[in-house]
Amino acid sequence: MTRPSASSFRAHLRSPDDPRIAGISELDAYSFVDRVLAHPVRAQLFDGWLQRYRETEFEGITTDGQCIPDLFALADNGAPVVAAQAAALQLLSIVDPPQRAALCHRIDARQWRAWMNPELYLNRFGLRLDEVPAPVQQAVLDVLRASLSAAGYERTRTLMRINHFLGELVNAPRILNEFSYNFNLFGTPSRSEPWGWNFYGHHVCLNCLMLGGQMVVTPVFMGAEPNCIDTGPHAGLTAFTDEESLGLALMQSLPAQQQRRAQLYRLKRDPRMPPGRIAIGDELHLAGAFQDNRVIPYEGVCAADWSSALQRQLLALMESYLRYLPAEPLRARMAEIERHLANTHFCWIGGFEEDSPFYYRIQSPVLIIEFDHHAGVFLGNAEPEKFHVHTLVRTPNGNDYGMALVRQHCELQQQVLRDACLHQAPDGGHHRHT
Repeated sequence: MTRPSASSFRAHLRSPDDPRIAGISELDAYSFVDRVLAHPVRAQLFDGWLQRYRETEFEGITTDGQCIPDLFALADNGAPVVAAQAAALQLLSIVDPPQRAALCHRIDARQWRAWMNPELYLNRFGLRLDEVPAPVQQAVLDVLRASLSAAGYERTRTLMRINHFLGELVNAPRILNEFSYNFNLFGTPSRSEPWGWNFYGHHVCLNCLMLGGQMVVTPVFMGAEPNCIDTGPHAGLTAFTDEESLGLALMQSLPAQQQRRAQLYRLKRDPRMPPGRIAIGDELHLAGAFQDNRVIPYEGVCAADWSSALQRQLLALMESYLRYLPAEPLRARMAEIERHLANTHFCWIGGFEEDSPFYYRIQSPVLIIEFDHHAGVFLGNAEPEKFHVHTLVRTPNGNDYGMALVRQHCELQQQVLRDACLHQAPDGGHHRHT
């Protein structure tokens, strides 16, 4: 695959007087939001997002409106709960009382679902890293480092640095920078009880639940505009080459009949698409921010009838998205995914030549992956280009944010309490068993 070059995105740099970025250097994250929301169409979009956040309860993404039961089970999958707990407690030990109040939420708090990937600072929960001292910044990063694999942590830092690079390209350092992200804690960091964190901002959104030796890290949004850095101390950093190349290779490897069935539309902006299929902000993504309960039917082709070689390609592609997980949780997650391989669907929008921008989705009862090449936001390309990438990973059927596991844990605890009460004698003693 041809990697993105400097010239490919630099040909689309906006002039300083372009209405999209004119005067942006004078704005901060707060005044920039005010300017964006003055645009009626954009204001309507974000009002719709926030309404879903405020007025709906979490159920989970499904194919038909009904969550499939008994898909997820409590288990020890080797999650780094001890290290993550220690890092979270260290963070709590250095924040001041107002920071702690902003940072900490109940395990079932609605703020779990406040994440969003645009640069707009609308949902102001937790600690914003570019507004706290360096030791607090580092302590937050240490929580991420302790929770994720080394590759996952480095991918996160790469995208944060690309965001800073974009801020330099458009002269918006107070809006787009390496630390323009929010961090929240949910529950009390523990080795046995459920707790977690989220981290969100432009092109990086991570939600991580820890429960004993188990972890769930979804929803995950990762993106980049552009997806490479060509100058400065981080020149050479590139993102999403595997997700792009492996996805394209899979589509190109399908038999012609399967390709035709997988390809829903030949063009990324196809006139045959129904109204609303291309959404402002999300473009072709269906499972983005504030879509926690969306009904997304299967489309395309099912992997059940594929050759073993094609199934291995598919599994390798899915694994490329999950490398943010430490080794043992990754193995457990891949085993879970493989159990549902016969009900895993793959669809494609756009061409599948080497230079074609495209979208694809992988969907099963336990996983949703989306990849999308986007038009420019801060860059000026009116059509989707391969240097602007959005990706999403979800756990459908109620286990985003690990909520299906949290419910099971709570039900188990309640059962233990009920059993204890049943075995207690009326006089305060205990029944004897023979």
